[in-house]
Amino acid sequence: MSRNIILVDPLPRTLVQIMEPSVRARLEALGEVVISEDHPMDDAQIEELLPHTVLIFGQTAMPKERLDRAQKLKAIINVETNLLPNIDYQVCTERGIWVITPASAFAAPVAEAALGMAIDLCRNITTADRQFRAGTEGWGLAGNDGVFRFGGAPIGIIGFGDLGRQLRDLARPFRNVVRVFDPWLPDQIIDRSDCIPAEIETVFRESRVVFVFASVTSDNEGFINKRHFDLMRSGSVFLLMSRAAVVNFPDLLGAVESGRISAAVDVFPNEPVALDDPVRRMEGLLLSAHRTGATRDALFAIGEMAVADAELIIKGYPPQLSRRADPATASRLRSKPVSMT
Repeated sequence: MSRNIILVDPLPRTLVQIMEPSVRARLEALGEVVISEDHPMDDAQIEELLPHTVLIFGQTAMPKERLDRAQKLKAIINVETNLLPNIDYQVCTERGIWVITPASAFAAPVAEAALGMAIDLCRNITTADRQFRAGTEGWGLAGNDGVFRFGGAPIGIIGFGDLGRQLRDLARPFRNVVRVFDPWLPDQIIDRSDCIPAEIETVFRESRVVFVFASVTSDNEGFINKRHFDLMRSGSVFLLMSRAAVVNFPDLLGAVESGRISAAVDVFPNEPVALDDPVRRMEGLLLSAHRTGATRDALFAIGEMAVADAELIIKGYPPQLSRRADPATASRLRSKPVSMT
């Protein structure tokens, strides 16, 4: 008997987290759904199912040897949203197997949080609240030492993918001059968003607020370091919103501890952060527990986008909502799986 298996191996996500009941029902209408979400699917079960599998939802390792046994496979849909080095992307491309991810679901909530955190740091909102509670507040102008308005301040964006472009759109009413560094994009794309293409040194030197949305690759681990922080004007603001590994983290903490800049951080080299980590007590840091993208609506959007594209793929049409993994770029990505702790 012919079977059309939909292999669901979504950890660290679960279907309850990413699919409303109506969306899950659409998934189940596509084939025989086999789920493992209390632990990664066992290798033996994967091997048994591969010859019958048409879709994979999750982060299941798919080297060439497995792809050779998955003759019916049409798509791998990465619902964790980080493309991991456990798939032979080139073989998938050659065989017409879609490898896609609905990562853009996180763009709007991350950009919204980044904008809010930037305004907080520019205006010392959280700092002023802490001072008030401690009875050390300044009133009126005396409470605005070191403050500047986000509106009209020159800003810089490092990494101009979904997150960076969403931030640029949210910032339009603030009339900022926006400089962008993204070596993966031609200047024309940056120009079309009313931004100025710039070298990274120029971005740090000329911006009062720098947002980092870059993915970590084999080429850029730790590429933002003391040299760049030293270029920033005293009192400037730095926001790390994508992957901690793109920044030399000790250099960032050193710049903040010196008092020259303030920073907001949503991602850390090791997560969760240890309770005794000094970063928890450092002045000048606005801390966030890798939470800016994980809103309920964004997680449900992952499932909605994934299932909608799966429906198209089953019909023989190309996906329209998720981003396709390109072998030339996917092979260079160095993302770590997201922790759901």
